[in-house]
Amino acid sequence: MRNPSFEFARAVTRRPAASIVEGLRAKDIGTPDLQGMLAAHDAYVAALRSTGAEVTVLDALAAYPDAQFVEDTALCLPQGAILMRPGAPSRAGEVAEMAPTLRALCEDVREIRGPGHVEGGDILVTGKEILVGRSDRTDAEGVAELAKIAAEWGHTLREVFTPEGVLHFKTDCSLMDGDTILSTKRLEASGCFEGYRVLHVPEGEEAAANAIRFNNLVLMADGFPRTAELLDKAGYEVVQINNRDCAKLDGGMSCLSLRF
Repeated sequence: MRNPSFEFARAVTRRPAASIVEGLRAKDIGTPDLQGMLAAHDAYVAALRSTGAEVTVLDALAAYPDAQFVEDTALCLPQGAILMRPGAPSRAGEVAEMAPTLRALCEDVREIRGPGHVEGGDILVTGKEILVGRSDRTDAEGVAELAKIAAEWGHTLREVFTPEGVLHFKTDCSLMDGDTILSTKRLEASGCFEGYRVLHVPEGEEAAANAIRFNNLVLMADGFPRTAELLDKAGYEVVQINNRDCAKLDGGMSCLSLRF
């Protein structure tokens, strides 16, 4: 039986546009390079496809410099998809661009209507619940509306809190299997993962915490050898992807796909 928290038949991604140079970032650590980002995106899609999943690659959207970070636009569950309501005003239009694709692929599509906001980067689906982190992009009203929809589909949702200065909840954590989470020490210290097996990202490699378990693989950013070794020793098959240009836009492995 398929485990819906990390075993997937489909994924949706979107090609980066030349407008990435105008993308949002909490801190300016350099200008992303389009060719570098496209090459990394191709490697990412190839890794997803290597597991046997069907991957939809949508065209770039020049009007939305952050549109390649499709995860923030929706939450996909076995019952259907829930369209999000981003907290960043410049990203609001991305949801309408994603909606037709999800309506074609999912039997039931709901939406967060507001007034609250919630972004997919703050949502971690585990083997037993949906964890949603409050952040600068996800507020209490958004979490409450999402919880109501999730409950109608039989899911338990638990609100947690993202540490100060961390963009999204999943900036600092990722699911490795149904009950194992890779996390920074600062996030795990909040107590939000009680009852789970937690693997701590090594000191100095906190940016490696945003990874994804996709079928038999764990996709993680390259350049973090101690995290890669940790996951390898824990029995996971690791694929390392160049994330240097995405990181300049606060992006990581989970941000680049919708998985269902």
